[in-house]
Amino acid sequence: MTIQQLNYVIAISEMGSLNKASEILYVSQPSLSSSVQELEKELGITIFNRSGRGVTLTNDGAEFIHSARLIVQQVDSLLEKYGKGGSLKKKFGISTQHYSFAIKSFVEMVRHFDTGEYEFAIRETRTREVIDDVSTGKSEIGILYLSDFNRKVLEKFLRTNGLEFHHLIDCDAYVYLWRGHPLAGKDRICFEDLADYPCLSFEQGGTGSFYFAEEILTTSEYPRTIKANDRATMLNLMVGLNGYTLCSGIICEELNGSDYTAVPFDAGEDAVGSRMEIGYIIRKNTIPSRLAEQYIHELKKYLGSL
Repeated sequence: MTIQQLNYVIAISEMGSLNKASEILYVSQPSLSSSVQELEKELGITIFNRSGRGVTLTNDGAEFIHSARLIVQQVDSLLEKYGKGGSLKKKFGISTQHYSFAIKSFVEMVRHFDTGEYEFAIRETRTREVIDDVSTGKSEIGILYLSDFNRKVLEKFLRTNGLEFHHLIDCDAYVYLWRGHPLAGKDRICFEDLADYPCLSFEQGGTGSFYFAEEILTTSEYPRTIKANDRATMLNLMVGLNGYTLCSGIICEELNGSDYTAVPFDAGEDAVGSRMEIGYIIRKNTIPSRLAEQYIHELKKYLGSL
């Protein structure tokens, strides 16, 4: 079965005549009739009832023509998008946990390409959605972290979804807070120092297992906690309530501003999961696109400059 044969039977069904269809298709009637017969033989059905008045669809034929139209429409859409002179924009997406360096690298990547040719998307979202987006092809690359605490669970989840993790950088734990916070001037901060301040964390939704948490040391007991679902709200809570969060310590002042700082966190010798391995995820057995390769290059360039 070929796309040409599908176009033939669609044209015949619309014209109701082999003669008329052969005229608009610029194909001889014998060749057109032979092509339809070959298709019917391959499918094991009769598509058309033939008579002196023309042709009509059989029940099987009507069902087949409906499916054939859908296939031809999809092929036409692909050719319009990817074929020579295609007018539809090619799509490229990134999904990430809430990291400003991921946004910064995305900005630098986009500058290398024509925004009139591509439809770009970057999604700061929950951990589970980062994985789902890459698994389903909604995004080509995802950015997240592993630690000694969540590694086994997340690596199994990645394998189940046909994904692989690639290392970018290792980071110790930092306390992220605004520069006006009473603890901002300390050389190091421990749990006892934070007891009077709310711990801020990103909400993970109904599937919010602590293995999916974006913040490290999620099993520790925090007497005061507040959930947020976007980075702007998180920053506002840091200022308004002297809140804090535990993070990688990688701050992009160009995007977040200079009102925030990261202070090394003293988790104690027995703390599990106090070191982060940040990396990107991508589907297994796939060749990254030019845009993905450029984005990975920008990530490594930025992180390598720290």
